[in-house]
Amino acid sequence: MRLTPPELTLIQLSDPHICAEGELLHGSVDTFATLDTALGTITSSRARVHGLLLTGDLANEGKPEAYRRLASALAPAAAELGAEVVYAMGNHDERAAFRRELLPHSPDLMATVDSVHWIEGVRVVVLDSSTPARPDGRLEPTQLEWLGDELASPAPRGTLLVVHHPPLPSPVPSAHLLRLQNADDLAAALTGTDVRMIVTGHAHHTGCGSLAGIPVWVGPALAYRSDPLPPPGRMRGRRGAGISRVDLIDGTFVATAVEIGDAPVVYDEDKEERVRYALDKFFAPGTPGKDG
Repeated sequence: MRLTPPELTLIQLSDPHICAEGELLHGSVDTFATLDTALGTITSSRARVHGLLLTGDLANEGKPEAYRRLASALAPAAAELGAEVVYAMGNHDERAAFRRELLPHSPDLMATVDSVHWIEGVRVVVLDSSTPARPDGRLEPTQLEWLGDELASPAPRGTLLVVHHPPLPSPVPSAHLLRLQNADDLAAALTGTDVRMIVTGHAHHTGCGSLAGIPVWVGPALAYRSDPLPPPGRMRGRRGAGISRVDLIDGTFVATAVEIGDAPVVYDEDKEERVRYALDKFFAPGTPGKDG
């Protein structure tokens, strides 16, 4: 059996909800400390990371100071990793402050934050699904027309679409109500294109589905978790944080949730020895079911 490393690895950090210094989210969560922990987890892994995808709700209230704090943490981590940073807008973000602090060369501070990034032959297209003063998501006809023009030519290794609001239903009522409202329009724009995965956030719970036959990944949030299985009649947010790794392996895009924070270790073994053990135990000649 051939084991190959990922051809490309992108890390998704969604919904960090960074606050101004001294402020806590919901009076209890230090979101900047969580971001710092997440970046430390990524860099200490020594994985080859090609890009960092920041998929919306970067600042909890769109304050310029919050964006500056975010950028100050991201810059050294991205430099250490040699990774490109890709920013997407969320409904908690404020467009002018977002552009001014994170995209300082923007000519129009109030234009939708749509962009294209090329990373190792993969095209990453970012669509701004936010509407000022609204929490739900929508893509305007002009954005979908721009998307169609961009996707008219295929990318060497396919396209990933990044959009904050999932174009999927959700078992969590708030996430369901505030999802992307015109998912059918997006589906029509994507039919027949080379988009191979849609990467989203917003819901604060991990999930997956599909749109126009394309896998949709709903990444976990950094700020806190929305409980998808609370007691009857309740909606609940829980402490907890996660990121996602999106890998291109043997030509296939795969998304994997990664828990952030301390958890008891079940095993911690040499990788080569662990792989060799699995190969010898389950794939060696003579293993039942493997020989004729």
